[in-house]
Amino acid sequence: MRKRAAVLCAAAVVVAGTFTAVPAGANPSHAPQAGRAAKLSWKTCATADYPTLQCASLEVPLDHGDPGGKQITLALSRVPHTAKTYQGPLLVNPGGPGGSGRTLAGFVAKSLPKKVTAQYDIVGFDPRGVGRSTPALTCEPGHFSSVRPESVPATEAIERANLRRARSFAEACGKKYASVLPHISTLSAVRDMDAIRRAVGAPKLNYFGYSYGTYLGAVYAKLYPERVRRLVLDSIVDPTGVWYEDNLGQDPAFDDRHRALMAWIAKHHATYGLGTDPGKVEARWYAMRTALAKKPAGGRVGAAELEDTFLPGGYYNGYWPHLAEAFAAYVNAKDAEPLVEAYENFAAVDASGDNGYSVYMAVQCRDGSWPRDWEEWRADHWSVYEKAPFMTWNNAWYNAPCAFWPTRSLGPVSITGAKVPSALLFQATGDAATPYEGGATMHEVLRGSRLVVEQGGGNHGITLSGNSCLDKHLARYLTDGTVPRGTGGVDAVCKALPDPEPLSQKVASGTAHGSTLHGLLGFRG
Repeated sequence: MRKRAAVLCAAAVVVAGTFTAVPAGANPSHAPQAGRAAKLSWKTCATADYPTLQCASLEVPLDHGDPGGKQITLALSRVPHTAKTYQGPLLVNPGGPGGSGRTLAGFVAKSLPKKVTAQYDIVGFDPRGVGRSTPALTCEPGHFSSVRPESVPATEAIERANLRRARSFAEACGKKYASVLPHISTLSAVRDMDAIRRAVGAPKLNYFGYSYGTYLGAVYAKLYPERVRRLVLDSIVDPTGVWYEDNLGQDPAFDDRHRALMAWIAKHHATYGLGTDPGKVEARWYAMRTALAKKPAGGRVGAAELEDTFLPGGYYNGYWPHLAEAFAAYVNAKDAEPLVEAYENFAAVDASGDNGYSVYMAVQCRDGSWPRDWEEWRADHWSVYEKAPFMTWNNAWYNAPCAFWPTRSLGPVSITGAKVPSALLFQATGDAATPYEGGATMHEVLRGSRLVVEQGGGNHGITLSGNSCLDKHLARYLTDGTVPRGTGGVDAVCKALPDPEPLSQKVASGTAHGSTLHGLLGFRG
């Protein structure tokens, strides 16, 4: 989903429809098992923040159906256990697809209670194609260089310009990675996860995934249920919408979240001077967008780049004060510099770079059944845009290469009937990247799961971000498997943290901690 490293980024949505059948290649019996597990050579790769981090590399088949064929390399990291009680590896993933997970291992180890961390080898990895894994995909460097065409295709010329960009990216990927793209998918990544399990000598995996990482974990649980010990899914992809419908479903949710930011700015009129009426503040934002479409700020921030800059505010409200200051400076003081700085700091397309976007597209286009007729895209997105103008067309062009992708779709994996001993799910009611219904759907189809809801929360990636109620459930589960047991569709409810204060009035409330996580998760999935 949009979102990648957001993320973050796969995302979920309310979708009407049925589950598709498991692709033929999804049966684990079709994936030959290596007769002998590779031996990992762990070496220190410590940083100031994560002084006990170790790194290693693991060779896996490019094609798991041909284990003796071409090999590729996965980059791994771990924080080793220190307690006598050892509960095995805890494999972590930040989402994307396209997100690097090597640093996430250090963050999770540092953020969990020490007594929990001590009982696990916390293992991170760069999925195939990502970061320090090889080969690392970079299809078309500079695809998001500013200034891009206006995103809303109000004229045929604008639409043609955006279509040329999308087609160019797809063609570049096909030309550069023709032999690799058929093997960049969720199914291949899941088989890589099982290769990691074998390499660390564990009969079962513990797994903790955010965003797209929730789909990755759910597919692993469906294909290898007997190899799952504990499963934590945070900010959950709707497995029924992979991926076209999920991305369409993000658009109204991000529009709601953008309006929440406008209301927050109106509440703090004394600081920002943009008005006390949320609707009028929103109108001023769109007026700013219109002005930037004609004259980009600093020659760099046009209408599309403005959308990129404000998209992270839909993922994490800790960014709101910074975005509000840039907005106010441009509108009230005619000062474009803070807006350019905000673009450089927050623009979602920069969160994972060319590599992250390349893997995002490769996985999403291979996984999902995308329309190949642009007329269908046009009709669907104009329909959504009428009610949700903030990100609809920006999101459409972000995913548009899938309309021209050089490899065929495998089709999504059905999670229906997946059964694990227990799974713990976390979902915020106002999450835009993976809307609430995705968590509810996953809870329904993943038998034995328990759902913890952050009531009133709108952030994406909610555990280990300062909410002690959520983190208490997480720690209990990882300590001894304890899960909440409620009635109906929800097993436990935690109250959301309050929205931030303007920077000049900021109080300590875990914001810095949360921003560390959200920097690791990235955006768009």
